[in-house]
Amino acid sequence: MATELTWLGHASFRVDTPGGKRIYVDPFLNGNPRCPEAELAPERCDLIALTHGHGDHVGDTVAIHERFGCPVIAVVELRGWLAGQGVGENMAHGPNKGGTVPWEGVSFTFTDANHSSSTNDGTYAGEPAGIVLEVEDGFTLYFAGDTNVFGDMSLIGRIYAPDVAVLPIGDHFTMGPREAAVAIELLGVERVVPCHYGTFGLLTGTPDALRRLVPFGIEILAPEPGETLIF
Repeated sequence: MATELTWLGHASFRVDTPGGKRIYVDPFLNGNPRCPEAELAPERCDLIALTHGHGDHVGDTVAIHERFGCPVIAVVELRGWLAGQGVGENMAHGPNKGGTVPWEGVSFTFTDANHSSSTNDGTYAGEPAGIVLEVEDGFTLYFAGDTNVFGDMSLIGRIYAPDVAVLPIGDHFTMGPREAAVAIELLGVERVVPCHYGTFGLLTGTPDALRRLVPFGIEILAPEPGETLIF
């Protein structure tokens, strides 16, 4: 069976795994101007994974958890804050960078990311992170989270060898296409899904700008919001 990746606009994704798990990464749905109306209320969710604490990533996490009782995995400080918002405390779901959380045949490894992280009420939410998500058959996606390019992306490529990298390209709050092209080189990936662009006027980077900067053979896969990529 395939892994399905659905872009929900901005940096929000739904992953449907070969084993039938439905995972939301950074589920900023309501309030996200690019999230399709049909995606505003998930029909089911088995787990949520968060890269950092900003509102455009935490998004609907608490509401989805309340509806489905799904576990939430996030960096330890952010996970502690979520416990105070009604997401039951569970230290097994609050790793730090370098840590891996196994869950029902799927694993989540938290990597470095260069950004900031606080919640909407100003609470310190630990450091931002990327997430390496390995599904049941070994297929691996790397969600860089909000970040600029950094040299140790080469280590992420070396250690985890992701099949697909999900990279922000919007500029201003994250890297733009110029840095994303170098990130692709460092990671050694051939398939890339851009995100965190086009949501607001300040996010000016585009997939076409990135395509012009990468070598022949690199696939820049840019679905429309609500569209699913099948791997």
